[in-house]
Amino acid sequence: MPKLYLLLGGNLGNRTLYLQQARESINQRVGSITHTSKVYETAAWGKTDQPTFLNQVLEVESMLSPEQVLQSINTIEHELGRIRQEHWGARVIDIDILFYDDLVQQTQRLTIPHPQLHLRRFTLMPLVEIAPDLVHPVLGQSIKQLLEGCPDKLEVKVYEEAAP
Repeated sequence: MPKLYLLLGGNLGNRTLYLQQARESINQRVGSITHTSKVYETAAWGKTDQPTFLNQVLEVESMLSPEQVLQSINTIEHELGRIRQEHWGARVIDIDILFYDDLVQQTQRLTIPHPQLHLRRFTLMPLVEIAPDLVHPVLGQSIKQLLEGCPDKLEVKVYEEAAP
């Protein structure tokens, strides 16, 4: 069964609730979640004048094709209230396909592996937690090696939700 890695993120509203709802929907519609990273918090990347993000990586086993996965996660984002207004803008939820097995694919709608994952510490840190030895099929380096060479220096820390 194909194994894929998804990155969840969001910086608006009840961020932990949106991540939880996204995980539940992915488990129901995309496939079985086999591993989850911790939740990480980081400053916004790309467009920096916005609230901090929470991010998490999921390993999922799915029988869906990459295009079906994309359609499913777009539907989940929409149902959770995602509105696409500006590139890298604030959002309640974002779900990205990082890897789909060792597939390399580029279409107008979908590029796998995610074209910028090796440049983003907020993606690599949760990914290295659950798949440090996974090898990027284009770059030929493990996730651990990509993190060690990542040019992004934004602080990424494990998110500790405030106790009531």
